[in-house]
Amino acid sequence: MTSTTTATAPAPALTTTEKTGARTDEAAALIGDARERIDTLDDRIIGLIQERMAVSAVIQEARISSGGRRVNLAREMEVLGHYRDALGKPGTALAMTMLELCRGRI
Repeated sequence: MTSTTTATAPAPALTTTEKTGARTDEAAALIGDARERIDTLDDRIIGLIQERMAVSAVIQEARISSGGRRVNLAREMEVLGHYRDALGKPGTALAMTMLELCRGRI
């Protein structure tokens, strides 16, 4: 009994217009450039969050070693308020996620 393999042709590459959903090449180019900027910004934001996580771990370690609690709820409320004031209601959700990432990494 022999087995046969069926070669499948690779999917055709999407055009820039198809990738962006734009209806003109000019708009597709603009969107492509803007997406590259967003990707760069996202990388920077991720790096800053990772840096914040490291600083938060230092603070938590110092607080715990001095007999305090891992989390300071009053400080977290300040952070939530800061994000809410700067970004509106969605800022609160963003801050909550960030705080969750920064808790308990010791």
